[in-house]
Amino acid sequence: MNDEYSIEVENVVKAFKVFRDRGKTLKEITLFKKRRSYEKRVVLNGIQFKVKKGEAVGLIGHNGCGKSTTLKLLTKIMYPDSGKINMKGRVSSLIELGAGFHPDMSGRDNIYINASIFGLTKKEIDDKYNDIVAFSELEEFITSPVRTYSSGMYMRLAFSVAINVDADILLIDEILAVGDIAFQEKCFKKLEEIKSRGTTIVIVSHSLNQIEKICDRTIWLHDGIVYKEGATKTVNQLYLDYMCNK
Repeated sequence: MNDEYSIEVENVVKAFKVFRDRGKTLKEITLFKKRRSYEKRVVLNGIQFKVKKGEAVGLIGHNGCGKSTTLKLLTKIMYPDSGKINMKGRVSSLIELGAGFHPDMSGRDNIYINASIFGLTKKEIDDKYNDIVAFSELEEFITSPVRTYSSGMYMRLAFSVAINVDADILLIDEILAVGDIAFQEKCFKKLEEIKSRGTTIVIVSHSLNQIEKICDRTIWLHDGIVYKEGATKTVNQLYLDYMCNK
């Protein structure tokens, strides 16, 4: 892998089986085999791109174009059917709100569990614990079970853990759409700080304003391919024109 890049995606293909009427019981599966017919839906059809160290890149496109699938492939939640993905460094991700949180455990316990999933040792988490709680602004709720949290509180805690991992690569999927305006601004300032320290950032969002605030470059996915890529404002305007004239 070239030392200039943190992420290299080479000719990646990913398809899913979409069942028309899948039987749920053993009896249905045995008696109605035709119900198990499916169509193969190709979500990514040979995409390739590279992200330099310290670069912030936005992934845009209509629903179903493969943005979130791409991010899940980068985090190794799933794997490509063919092609290669090379990642260099520690990866931190915000893919789904509260993913990895146990609803019956306290915010404090979930900090330790979630941070350990990202690869931090207990000592590292101990050292960062106060910063995580302070950023989340959940001091008075941190000992409460997270099932009692609102979606905004979930986001605050999840984001606070992810940004304190000291990752080389940070992956974010629509997570910044949750929470009040003040906290969103706080998140963007933190992302700018993280970016200035050389962290590579990839953001999936339908909000072009969010993409323009933090990203140097935009990749527009369309029908499973990289349709356009380049300077954020240029590609965003092309995408906006396309969607408005669709």
